Amino acid sequence: MARLSMREAISQAMWEEMERDPNVFILGEEVGVWGGSYAVTKGFYDHFGGERVRDTPIAESVIIGATIGSAMTGLRPIAELMTINFAFAAMDHIVNEAAKLHYMFGGQFVLPMVIRAVTGGGRQLGATHSQTPDVIFAHFPGLKVVAPGTPEDAKGLLKAAIRSNDPILFLEHATLYQMRAEVPDGDYVIPIGKSKVQRAGKDVTIVTYSKGLEISMKAADELEKQGIQAEIVDLRTLRPLDMEPVIESFKKTNRAVVVEEGWKSFGVGAEVSARIYEQAFDYVDAPVRRVAQKEVPLPYNRTLEQSALPQVADVVAAVKEVL
Repeated sequence: MARLSMREAISQAMWEEMERDPNVFILGEEVGVWGGSYAVTKGFYDHFGGERVRDTPIAESVIIGATIGSAMTGLRPIAELMTINFAFAAMDHIVNEAAKLHYMFGGQFVLPMVIRAVTGGGRQLGATHSQTPDVIFAHFPGLKVVAPGTPEDAKGLLKAAIRSNDPILFLEHATLYQMRAEVPDGDYVIPIGKSKVQRAGKDVTIVTYSKGLEISMKAADELEKQGIQAEIVDLRTLRPLDMEPVIESFKKTNRAVVVEEGWKSFGVGAEVSARIYEQAFDYVDAPVRRVAQKEVPLPYNRTLEQSALPQVADVVAAVKEVL
């Protein structure tokens, strides 16, 4: 295993898949000569050439429209959106075409396409560039939504996404690119739609994903110093949502905290909480608690921004409350 950053793991996954399959290509704003806004595709243009690493206009609807069309004709495009906030400019293409064409044409078309997008706050990019609208896209059947929280999962899930015949939104949190961890070498693929227990425990179940995993792991370290063992279940994929490890853990601990960076109202935490109540009501010993972003557009000021985002102390407090 090599110790890679999240950025390196994502880059490695795409490089390996482009070497493996000539039908895989990348398109997006500044993905070519510049190497991507977050340097994920650095070096790709020089190695694979302009036909397979295509710089596009600053027009998200054009990027996604071209992605859908090329996927329908047999290619395997990877579209990069500079930020998930810009996906709203291509919303019709994503939720009314990419998510529905396979179904509406009775399976005659497949859309083997991946949309990579940076999500989340914490980089002082202002209210319109720092949102975490992951759950909005997970609402639509036909579109898979993947959101890894570790470099290992990022590589394995992205390789699986590129090989899939389904349209997939692959979300990369802006503040996780520098995270480093051991990543398996070679052809390492993780099945999409499988949650994972990232930390074993017996006292409380913490359910989370993406940036929330980093926060939850730090909170678990703090709780362990106080004799509290938290089990952390990483969803990894929002659609399809794998609740089996969550329910299995909850039946053991009888208490749960759901941690997400998005807003609490109508969020991932609401969906997970509802499913826990529906599937494991007899095991509930305390109300499920949700930790999420404050219900405001994210401020630019760093102190205010951090105050609005969920923090380790918020998770620790929620765990103590359910205990």
